[in-house]
Amino acid sequence: MTHAPDTLANQLLIALPALDDPNFARTVALVCQHDGEGAMGVVVNRASEYTLGEVLQQMELDTDDAALRECVVLSGGPVHPERGFVLHDGSRHWDSTLEVADNLYLTTSRDVLEAMAAGKGPEHAVVALGCAGWGAGQLESELADNSWLTAPADAELLFALPLEARWLAAGGRIGVDMTRLTDYSGHA
Repeated sequence: MTHAPDTLANQLLIALPALDDPNFARTVALVCQHDGEGAMGVVVNRASEYTLGEVLQQMELDTDDAALRECVVLSGGPVHPERGFVLHDGSRHWDSTLEVADNLYLTTSRDVLEAMAAGKGPEHAVVALGCAGWGAGQLESELADNSWLTAPADAELLFALPLEARWLAAGGRIGVDMTRLTDYSGHA
């Protein structure tokens, strides 16, 4: 019996130009879970139409933190677009938390947003609405079809870089100039 392939959890998926699915064109997704049943991830470079303040208000949570209210909520993918996914660091565990890697977690429970609103949340966090999902073997097939490149995830890309810089930066992490793979406009 053969073992399952190595997990792609904590890897970035970098959409190649061949990937023509509008949900994923020029995206970077963090794989949060991957096993023989399939994979789940969160797109980390596409803004939704919402701010965190609007999401917190909809959840009837108040915050005095103006910067937190102005944070852009990510469009994490086409699966469960009504659900919140908080990608964060920190050692505290919440009601529903998946450990992606050392000091990197994905939480789907309300308690992490309550803590963030109260100024007691993780030091670094991004909130996404929706996630991406792949059935058994689907992600492996897409990788074989040259739809994605993979690169190790890092905190700077996930939490610090501007959203519009993440696709090019993710490719650069593995020595790939994404502008040379496509007719990326605005660049020589």
